[in-house]
Amino acid sequence: MASNDPNRPNILFILSDDQGAWAMNCAGTPEVRTPNLDRLADTGIRFENFFCASPVCSPARASILTGQIPSQHGVQDFLRAGNSVDLPGDDKTIQYLEGQTTYTELLAENGYDVALSGKWHIGDSATPQAGFAYWNVHATGSGNYYNAPMFQNGEQYTSDGYFSDVITDNAIGYLDDQKSSEKPFSMNVHYTAPHAPWGREQHPSDLYDDYFDNCPFDTVRWDPIHPNHLLKEGASGSVGSTAAERRELLSGYFAAITAMDANIGRLIDWLEANNLRENTLIVFTADNGMSMGHHGIWGKGNGTFPANMYDTAVKVPALISRPGHVPEGQVVLNLLSHYDLFPTILDYVRLGYVFADARESLPGTSFASILEGGLHTFDRSVVVFDEYGPTRMIRTNSLKYIHRYPDGPHEFYDLANDPNETVNAIDDTAFRSIIRGMRNELQEWFDRYAEPERDGSTQNVKGRGQIDVVGGTEEAFAQDLTFMRDL
Repeated sequence: MASNDPNRPNILFILSDDQGAWAMNCAGTPEVRTPNLDRLADTGIRFENFFCASPVCSPARASILTGQIPSQHGVQDFLRAGNSVDLPGDDKTIQYLEGQTTYTELLAENGYDVALSGKWHIGDSATPQAGFAYWNVHATGSGNYYNAPMFQNGEQYTSDGYFSDVITDNAIGYLDDQKSSEKPFSMNVHYTAPHAPWGREQHPSDLYDDYFDNCPFDTVRWDPIHPNHLLKEGASGSVGSTAAERRELLSGYFAAITAMDANIGRLIDWLEANNLRENTLIVFTADNGMSMGHHGIWGKGNGTFPANMYDTAVKVPALISRPGHVPEGQVVLNLLSHYDLFPTILDYVRLGYVFADARESLPGTSFASILEGGLHTFDRSVVVFDEYGPTRMIRTNSLKYIHRYPDGPHEFYDLANDPNETVNAIDDTAFRSIIRGMRNELQEWFDRYAEPERDGSTQNVKGRGQIDVVGGTEEAFAQDLTFMRDL
């Protein structure tokens, strides 16, 4: 059943949706109950400084799969069109990753059974792509947690039950069907939790009511509404501008996380029951971070315009576990990114050679040596980069510079003395030479990796959604901005 070859481990890749790095008990927020994520941290590595490639879902997910930055693969905003012609508001299907190589495709070509259960949201939800032989996905990418529209191998249906349960049921059902196979599996389980909506009717009422009635939410930062906060499309109430609204939203957000956590526990239990836990690499992360009142924002990178690059938006949870192989109970402080996952996963399962010719064109660095216990021999620059259209970030352990094309506004944060990013020191003369150096390093890095025709610095990305491929027949990005301050 599955793989018991220690050099060909199975892979369980779990991806949450809009979960801040702060939103786990093991990451320092004890008010949110995440016993199974804590279980992964206890039996593996928790990465304290892990970053998305872009602080919004579709670009981040495309970067995880391809190892490329948005200015390479061309997905630069959440996909508002091209997902399905069978649903209201969408009149076309687009395979946004057509022509791109994904790590899941390479796994499939090299003997892995590759499966996806849950959220796709990179275009054409009806058609299996990226090497996935099993394809049971959300039709768009988010929406109500009950009666969610789905596609399984081209056929649309309506799911029955709470969506985090449905995603897990489907994944376990697939794994059960593979018991007679000796091939290793790569099972991707992509939850829509804890993405909005957060109303009581959307989540298990016992969890919601427990948080609402008993949690003070003292560990969640709450700032006045950001002056550049955008009104969320169709979700004007998803802003905690009053104590009552905040309590409702955080109760739903925490309930969604705890319900997802219970399902992650079911997946771990299945591995243990089938004697596959020690030969399965479990990777858990989120597509992007999330501010839930932090900086006065209720959203991620596109919670404001211009897009924001606060750590709450760009930092993501990251846990990797494989008892007996990956070091247990460790916290790694290295700055790492989603674009590092492509080379790391393939290197870890001894398939690094299959993309050897492309390695120089990919921005990521494999950290497989850390998973094998070689933390002190891991060598890479202590810098990460992030982009969202014309907004770009370079970050070190103690400094962050944000550049917006064509002419600002720019930001600079002295994280050593201002870890919560409360003071924009861009005009502080003491940092002038540092800022100049970081600006040059940022420009050189993106010049090296960006494809000129897809370069985000030249795209008119407003954070309202992508509606066509870059260079397609229509304008690629929606432009309908509505600020809360204008209401």
